[in-house]
Amino acid sequence: MGDPSEAHARRLWRHRGATVPGPRRGPQRQLDLDEILRIAIEIADREGLAAVTTRSVAAVAGRTAMALYPYVGTKENMLALMQDHASAMPAWEDPEAGLAEGLRAWAEALFEVYVAHPWLAGRPWSQASQGPNEQDWLERLLRILDRWDVPRQARAVAVTMLYATVRSTAETAAAYARLDRNGVEEWTAQVEATRAVIPDFAERYPLSTSLEPVTPDWREAPREALRGSVRLLAMGLSGT
Repeated sequence: MGDPSEAHARRLWRHRGATVPGPRRGPQRQLDLDEILRIAIEIADREGLAAVTTRSVAAVAGRTAMALYPYVGTKENMLALMQDHASAMPAWEDPEAGLAEGLRAWAEALFEVYVAHPWLAGRPWSQASQGPNEQDWLERLLRILDRWDVPRQARAVAVTMLYATVRSTAETAAAYARLDRNGVEEWTAQVEATRAVIPDFAERYPLSTSLEPVTPDWREAPREALRGSVRLLAMGLSGT
């Protein structure tokens, strides 16, 4: 049967020189792995990750769930393959203006990927795919930190903070995007009801209620919060 871990690694790195294992019997190229992943990602984008099963993907491909196994392995293998495939890095030039701009460009690029595929940010860090596309993001970030001479002892913490901030703001942006008019009205009604029940709410929580928003447009708040967080982090790194 071979080593399942090695077979999975070969699938992940198939576009970087690794040979992809295929069915041992019958026609060798009945299905295309990239097409399988495209179908799975479309289902996840449309219906959420819970809707992705080997059965649901196979149904769109016109095959049986068992027919997918030689191409993707287990369901968890398939999810990891989807995760790395959807994480492909877009092209951009690193800004010359300094560390803050370099980090902002990286963070906003990853933010857009997470917003396009909201389920990505929901995948736990413990389930990192260890694939080439995810590795590209980390290497690109470390190159930015290295280029602007961020001390080595600060880099691991900076990486954690940046990934965590991008993931959380992207999750919030995706949640805001799902809000329809009824959702906004319900949220507003709840705020008003709280103020009616607790008339001295502002006196109880003066700092909270006087906090200035990062932007007047609440739907843009996650992106603006990301930009502000990156600026603060860059200031701290520059002063280390």
